[in-house]
Amino acid sequence: MNRPACPFRNLRQERVLLETGAMLLAVLLGLSGCGKKAAAPPAPPVPVTTARAVTKPMPLVVEAMGSVESCNSLEIIPRVSAQILKYHFREGDEVRRDALLVSIDPAPFTEALHQAEAMLASDESALEFSRSEAARVAELRGKAVSRSEFEKVRADAGVLEHKVQADRALVEQARLSLGYCLIRSPIAGRAGAYLVNQGAVVEANRTRLLVVNQIEPIYVTFSVPEKHLLAIRAAQQKAALVVEARIPGADSQLRQGRLTFIDNTVDTAAGMIRLKGTFANTDAFLWPGQFVRVSLIVGEEPGVVVVPARAVQTGPKGALVFVVGDNGTVARRAVQVARLAGEEAILAQGVSAGEIVVTDGQNKLKDGTVVAAEPSAPATTNRVP
Repeated sequence: MNRPACPFRNLRQERVLLETGAMLLAVLLGLSGCGKKAAAPPAPPVPVTTARAVTKPMPLVVEAMGSVESCNSLEIIPRVSAQILKYHFREGDEVRRDALLVSIDPAPFTEALHQAEAMLASDESALEFSRSEAARVAELRGKAVSRSEFEKVRADAGVLEHKVQADRALVEQARLSLGYCLIRSPIAGRAGAYLVNQGAVVEANRTRLLVVNQIEPIYVTFSVPEKHLLAIRAAQQKAALVVEARIPGADSQLRQGRLTFIDNTVDTAAGMIRLKGTFANTDAFLWPGQFVRVSLIVGEEPGVVVVPARAVQTGPKGALVFVVGDNGTVARRAVQVARLAGEEAILAQGVSAGEIVVTDGQNKLKDGTVVAAEPSAPATTNRVP
């Protein structure tokens, strides 16, 4: 006897078949999608700063290293031997000319002055008596006084005159020694450290008390190769030459002075000639003993291509810059640097005026990199005054 088919079993079988088919379809779709990669989004532009190459006149400069020297440096040495009573300045103070620096105990010199004055007074009294006696004897000459007695009285008066003159010299010397107890600065400048402690006994013309250095104006001494001497002398005949000094690490803060000295001899061993520039130094920027970078401006070169010095990089094959094209992409380009002038570089070849070069952010660049450029601040350079 045949049983009728169960309707619920057919529905269950259809559902299982549908679910199985859906799973197979999903697996097939997933397998087909594994062979294709999603397109990567474009890289964002690299932020950089840029500057435009320009053509302009630039100074002709001779570079050197130099040292700062005081225009006048004086050692303060006492002229009398005694004890230091007091220093009237603090170490490192600015001092005016004739300002009181040191007081030395005046007591022994005051006493010596009093003794010299007393001796002078005594001898002046004796001289006055001798002169009056000589006048009296002169009246009696030939009557009650012999010639020899007259000559003796007159000679005694002469001796006393010379003695009074010597006494006056001793008084003046004692006054000078007493005045030397107050030591004043012979120049305006800056006082150094105490070389002898207050209360110490100093020796005349030997003990060093301190050093005063004049720093306004101030000298910068430097040497250049002798091959530049003819050009320097020729330029100096036309006008006073400008000397610029920079402290290493603070190149943007330059000071300008004038070339005031060319040595009369070339150092035959080194082939160098010594020069000296004078700087007003009213702000005390330059300090005695400092080492500075010196730029001696001897003329002007017209119409050269200039870019900021920070735009020039050093590659395996030499100097290079990154030039920004019209489409915002950069290209590496080899350049030849003729020389540097302050924060600017003069290029002999490689870049034309008007082209845009990258001045910051080069470490992230290569040929074809898209950049977002921002103009940089203009660089400072050596200007011909």
